[in-house]
Amino acid sequence: MKTSMRNFFAHKGRMALSAVAVLLSVAFVCGTLVFTDTMSTTFDKLFAATSSDVTVSAKGASDSGETTSDNGRPPVMPAAVVGEVRKAQGVKTAEGTVFSTSVTVVDADKDSLSPSGGGPTIVGSWNGNDARTMKVTSGTAPKNSGQVMVDQDTVDKHHLKLGDEIGVISAIGTHTAKISGVAAFQVTNPGAAIFYLDTKTAQETLVGRTGVFTNVNVTAASGVTDAQLKKNVAAEIGGGYKVQTAKETADANQKDVEGFMNVMKYAMLGFAGIAFLVGIFLIINTFSMLVAQRTREIGLMRAVGSSRGQVNRSVLVEALLLGVFGSVLGVGAGVGLAVGLMKLMGSLGIHLSTSDLTVAWTTPVVGLLLGVVVTVLAAWLPARRAGKVSPMAALRDAGAPADAKAGRVRALLGTVLTGAGAGLLYLAATADKAKEGSAWLGFGVVFSLIGFVVIGPLLAGVVVRVLGALVLRMFGPIGRLAERNALRNPRRTGATGAALMIGLALVACLAVVGSSMVASATDELDKTVGTDFIVQSDNGQLVTPAAVKAMKDTPGLAHVTEYKIAEADYTTPDGKTLKDTDVTAADPTYATDLRTKTVAGKLADAYKPDSMSVHEKFAKAHGIHLGSKIKVAFKDGATANLTVRAITSSDVVIDAGSKYISIATLAKYVPADKMPLDQLVFANAKDGQQDAAYKSLKSAMHDYPQYTVRDQTDYKEAFKDQIGQLLNMIYGLLALAIIVAILGVVNTLALSVVERTREIGLMRAIGLSRRQLRRMIRMESVVIALFGALLGLGLGMGWGATAQKLLALEGLKVLDIPWPTIIAVFIGSAFVGLFAALVPAFRAGRMNVLNAIATE
Repeated sequence: MKTSMRNFFAHKGRMALSAVAVLLSVAFVCGTLVFTDTMSTTFDKLFAATSSDVTVSAKGASDSGETTSDNGRPPVMPAAVVGEVRKAQGVKTAEGTVFSTSVTVVDADKDSLSPSGGGPTIVGSWNGNDARTMKVTSGTAPKNSGQVMVDQDTVDKHHLKLGDEIGVISAIGTHTAKISGVAAFQVTNPGAAIFYLDTKTAQETLVGRTGVFTNVNVTAASGVTDAQLKKNVAAEIGGGYKVQTAKETADANQKDVEGFMNVMKYAMLGFAGIAFLVGIFLIINTFSMLVAQRTREIGLMRAVGSSRGQVNRSVLVEALLLGVFGSVLGVGAGVGLAVGLMKLMGSLGIHLSTSDLTVAWTTPVVGLLLGVVVTVLAAWLPARRAGKVSPMAALRDAGAPADAKAGRVRALLGTVLTGAGAGLLYLAATADKAKEGSAWLGFGVVFSLIGFVVIGPLLAGVVVRVLGALVLRMFGPIGRLAERNALRNPRRTGATGAALMIGLALVACLAVVGSSMVASATDELDKTVGTDFIVQSDNGQLVTPAAVKAMKDTPGLAHVTEYKIAEADYTTPDGKTLKDTDVTAADPTYATDLRTKTVAGKLADAYKPDSMSVHEKFAKAHGIHLGSKIKVAFKDGATANLTVRAITSSDVVIDAGSKYISIATLAKYVPADKMPLDQLVFANAKDGQQDAAYKSLKSAMHDYPQYTVRDQTDYKEAFKDQIGQLLNMIYGLLALAIIVAILGVVNTLALSVVERTREIGLMRAIGLSRRQLRRMIRMESVVIALFGALLGLGLGMGWGATAQKLLALEGLKVLDIPWPTIIAVFIGSAFVGLFAALVPAFRAGRMNVLNAIATE
């Protein structure tokens, strides 16, 4: 223990970067856990505060009270239910409310007031339950149709004031009112924008008629539990309504946000795991070099009686101290990171209060365990190597003993693993089913990655020589010295390059997959989409009838095609019934707007009265052919017997698996007030009027900012931007692993400079200038970085190309290698190498020549 403590503090500077790597990785894990726990706490408090003791909802409402429906109107119940609820035993108060999230709110300039961070826009009636969590800070609550109250956060964000006019756009139409009051949240607002109308106006604006409510908020009398109150209310009003306690409502709301938070949480933890993996190589290199530098010391310890186990444990105790030190700092840094993420979310419109900061006891425990266990495991190999140092090594300046047999075994194992990985990737690329191929791909990635890591030293001997011939030889003797330094210890070079390889392999893989998806989608659009313009909401809102009318009134358009999705139960000719299956209803012009391939019949015939189309796989599975009858029971409508007039190809990307009918057929069996709104709308310009029609259509949609008008070029760019934003986010998370890899290069060079102190002194003594010395170290760093980049980019492109073969089974058939990105990353790696060498090269240049020669 004394020896370990002495060595640890004697070499604390040399271990600093390893500690930073542990700190960063632990901080990312703890920051993720604190951040997601804080979000859960925030939502828990919000849902608990806003839920009444018992809530009665209309039939069709979700458990969380979400009001989005296919026809754009919230599910409602008659106002008489409120009176029935009041009769139930144990009811103190019962109040009917109406609200909807299927709305858009705009200011006087028609700019959207909806949250930019993805939070909901809620318009509802001002009621007693909301008065518990919202405080009117200025003005008054709405009293008539000309007034509206807005939440404080929305007022501050959009610089609104009392008397400003806003418009509420719903499926019913647009209602305008002036701001009469401002209400502030008494609990943390996680990003919603809320607008309050008086009850009558809310009913007319959101539902289209009075005398109905979406919810009844019920308060329990003293001594009555929520569970008992729920039972009493349900008995009084009978079936047909959804009755929930406050806890059930809060749990349902929490479940809605839990899915998003879990995806974010586990994605971030996954990237933290990658950083830990990269950090392992840094720690292995650090302890390997420290052991090599202390060979004489270890040999002397063995000579005076230390056993192999004691030497081994001495190194592991140093690793334990490093892990504890880095992990403790990492836990603290993780809390700071969580606060930073909260501030970032605030700038995106999702407000999280630091007063809700949640640090569960498990968070620091997990951080400490991960940091310590990873560090000790990474140090085990160098510790084991230290234990093999013989006492006779004290009599010479030899490094840790080289094990030629171990090197041969490593080369053989690496070759086998790499070959296995390549074989698995080949199986994935040639698979007939995506599910089966995905399993092969996953195993192939793991085996090929491990194989490259194991075989790294062997590859270093080959790749570094090639890179040296191409990059370093032009620098003359200095370049050759840098090349030889990189080749001096292939195991060390391989481990340092492998750390960078992992991050860049993932970058290259994702770049290939993303680029191929964009290229495939673009190719599919060019082949199949015949429409000039596509109008849709980017946040999933349905297209209102008023917006559709504005499009149809636009001059310069040859036709406008509506596109709806309805739900129905199918009874096929083989007697099977398929529940809640989608059916696509469109105008007949959709047959030309989307050039869908058919294997039997003509798609245009599917838009005839009482006709439909099915796709090829569905037809084969249920014995359907042209002329077959399918019983279709529409949701909220009647049952129809439709004749199959066309069978479409299943080998498509756009609208894959769709079954088409005409809107006229849908309207025949579904009442007008139950008809689903359009998912999106297509429009074609008259010949030669594309530019004018484009401008006119954008002008017509000015009053409806929730919808975006795109031509085909815009649509392709939007898809490319979406993929680009996703990749940029992933690259940002991968940056942690790359930063740790850079620290590994810096540490390797810094320790290498210490290791070669006497050699550097001798080179300086025979005439090597400081400038030449610094250049030599920078060139060594560059070639190590390029070695890691070359392996990583090659491996990643192989993974990406294999993944594209699987995507081809889903219709994305174009393989596109983003060479500009690949080349930029490769060149960027050279600059990473230069940057990593700045400090080690500077320190080497400052060495005193005589002291360096005399050093032990």
